[in-house]
Amino acid sequence: MNIDPRVALSTLTNALEEHLSASLNRRGEQDPSVEAAFYGIADAFEGYEDALFAATGEVTPLDLYDEDEDSDDALDEDDEDDDVLEEDLEDDEDLDSEDDEERDEGRR
Repeated sequence: MNIDPRVALSTLTNALEEHLSASLNRRGEQDPSVEAAFYGIADAFEGYEDALFAATGEVTPLDLYDEDEDSDDALDEDDEDDDVLEEDLEDDEDLDSEDDEERDEGRR
């Protein structure tokens, strides 16, 4: 069943409007209407992406964020980035101390 991408885009736009409205009228931290609107966007986006691809062979540059899958990966990547940053800082400190030693020797 192929759906017109324009219809799917309209559905996505409506889902975004509903999310905005639910967010502006939030009733507490865990408001179920905001959560439902959040998932409504995800479903509408997938429908649009599928319809767009079926009609044109094109995709959007957007990816849906899946908290369950990405949260562990993101933490691992952050740890790896921190390790690289620490190594870079240590290397810079080593180079700075070598430069200082060379300058001191030049003054003697």
